[in-house]
Amino acid sequence: METKNRSVLFNGIVVDIEQMDVLIGEQGWYTYQVVRHPGGAAVLPLHDDGSVTLIRQLRPAIDDFLMEIPAGRLSKGEDPAACAARELIEETGLRAEKFTPLGILHPSPGVFDEVVHLYLATGLTAGEAEPEDYEEISSIRIPLPKALEMAADGSITDGKTIAALLRAQRHIG
Repeated sequence: METKNRSVLFNGIVVDIEQMDVLIGEQGWYTYQVVRHPGGAAVLPLHDDGSVTLIRQLRPAIDDFLMEIPAGRLSKGEDPAACAARELIEETGLRAEKFTPLGILHPSPGVFDEVVHLYLATGLTAGEAEPEDYEEISSIRIPLPKALEMAADGSITDGKTIAALLRAQRHIG
């Protein structure tokens, strides 16, 4: 990809915004703005009985609560599996013996460069959740088939959760 006139328009707490001109084939140069994000990791905790733990989390961007899998932003240089393990403990209190990669997800590639690393966590043991001070989270344990049904019927709208559920179904089924 050929670019020119790159500049950072905004440096934020979580994201930066970069503007650039991009050469699009024979069509010529077009201006794009890209939200730069450090990426994240998300984890679907699968219990031995076939149930999964999801979280219900307040998302101010949409002014509502969403049903999701535990997830968080990568710290600079952090291994995605370590991030997934950290977020699993923080948001649910669960610890896992094994993290199986479920691939990556590009949540909104039209404007974000964010990459989310998806994992399936198994060999779970319960503990106390340790949410961040700014998080309002509760967890819910439901059968995997019910969670898949909720993803299919639109009750779960979070993209990373839908992708992880579908990939986990293929992986374990």
